[in-house]
Amino acid sequence: MSYKITEYSYTQAKKLKVLIKPSTNKKKKIDVFKDNKKIASIGAIGYNDYPNYLKIDKNLADEKKKLYKLRHHKDLNSKNGYYANKILW
Repeated sequence: MSYKITEYSYTQAKKLKVLIKPSTNKKKKIDVFKDNKKIASIGAIGYNDYPNYLKIDKNLADEKKKLYKLRHHKDLNSKNGYYANKILW
């Protein structure tokens, strides 16, 4: 199953001055690049994210975002965690 990167994620990546592409890792959604160098693979395949929850319901998306940040608070400072948080949530 291939992940379709949303406009939300492209916009978030642009704010961070990084380029995103579909991941070459079958278990991840997105590869993040800076200065043409891959710096992270983010988003586990099989799990939803904020932009996809938004397609269902804004309130649900906001609740899922809050729970994601609580669940992953220790990971948000790691490279992968930082980009997952900023681009997918």
